Amino acid sequence: MFLGIPAEPRRTGGIPRAPFYAGIMSTSGYPVVAPSPQRARAESGRFWPRLRAALGRSRAWIHRHPNVRAPYRVLVALAGATVIVIGLILVPLPGPGWLIVFVGVAMLGTEFPAAQRLTRTVQRLARRVRVAWRARRARQAARSGVPASAV
Repeated sequence: MFLGIPAEPRRTGGIPRAPFYAGIMSTSGYPVVAPSPQRARAESGRFWPRLRAALGRSRAWIHRHPNVRAPYRVLVALAGATVIVIGLILVPLPGPGWLIVFVGVAMLGTEFPAAQRLTRTVQRLARRVRVAWRARRARQAARSGVPASAV
């Protein structure tokens, strides 16, 4: 039994297939928690939750088929690397160069755990910078007597 999922009977011979729980595992190896039935019903009419569910089903299908998974990972790697290279080319130019680089790393993070760790590190750093920036604005507003929302 794996996390409350009953064990699948073993097959003998033939081509080994992906584990039966591959459809509910994330890239990092931790199980994906499904939304509650109430939440699923409440979000059923919304576009983004339906799109996420469809993408989750397609990724589960890809992970269940090893012959498809390898080319899929190559395509994700090529697309992510292309976006990163474009972002690095745009870094010295005015515009969102670094943002594009981080989007490329996030694309790689959908399939590669090292890129996913890097994405989480950048997210934590961005959150700290945002909190520090807001605290600094609040301190400056307190010194000048102007409300922080007006700064």
